[in-house]
Amino acid sequence: MKKLVKKVSVLALLAGLVAPATAFAEDKPFDGETVKVGVASDDEIEVWEFVAELAEKEGITLEVELFNDYVQPNVAVASGDLDLNAFQHVAYLEEWNKENDEDLQPIGFTYVSPLGAYSEKVSSLDELTEGAVLAIPNDPTNGGRALLLLEQAGVIEVDDAAGVLPTLKDITKNDKKLEFKELDAAQVAVSLPDVDAAIINTNYALDHDLSIEEDAIFVDTEDLAKVNEVYKNVVVTRKDDVENELYKHIVELYQSEEVAEKITEVTDGANVAAW
Repeated sequence: MKKLVKKVSVLALLAGLVAPATAFAEDKPFDGETVKVGVASDDEIEVWEFVAELAEKEGITLEVELFNDYVQPNVAVASGDLDLNAFQHVAYLEEWNKENDEDLQPIGFTYVSPLGAYSEKVSSLDELTEGAVLAIPNDPTNGGRALLLLEQAGVIEVDDAAGVLPTLKDITKNDKKLEFKELDAAQVAVSLPDVDAAIINTNYALDHDLSIEEDAIFVDTEDLAKVNEVYKNVVVTRKDDVENELYKHIVELYQSEEVAEKITEVTDGANVAAW
């Protein structure tokens, strides 16, 4: 994909983070600085390019790099190739840190996305027949959320003890004997023609011209304010840079009314500001 350049307890940390920007510093304290940010979808690129325009007014060069998976943006921050990334929710970050023995940290909320079920074969999850095949993300957090979506829809039941990270082994009731195809989150939308239904992350749904409002046959929340905070997306950096004033200012620029409106515009209302 083309690279565009305009050159936790996690929740406790986030509780005291930067408030929305109301005015930009007149003395340009970060004039001449450069910050590299990694994202993982086309809509995020568009929003962050807008943030780059705000930063440019203060003499800050914000370079935005597009990745096509959910792994490399974290690897790039951990290695120092990126200063920040902005593509994941808190639950995914915590799980990634655990699996990779890292300690990347969030420094501000960005947006929150609903998770949707899509199908080219049925108009409701109730219409799924015995043995139907469903595609879900294969990472623990998005896969777990997909199973919770299906439970919410009354399609399956999962063990409550699994919390927000249930796996296929935690399914306690599956009357229709549904089969599950676990795929990389970026590939779930691609599989849609080949399965009976797919649970697709909103950013990848948008990349494939799927609308939450028009195409999703079930959404895991009608009230985004009620989404568990672990599913809110964040700006992430290394632990040693959590108090970096430049990075905190980039979050401040992001958490502005102008950017909130841009998020709504770019995603056609699918994503909303989470701060």
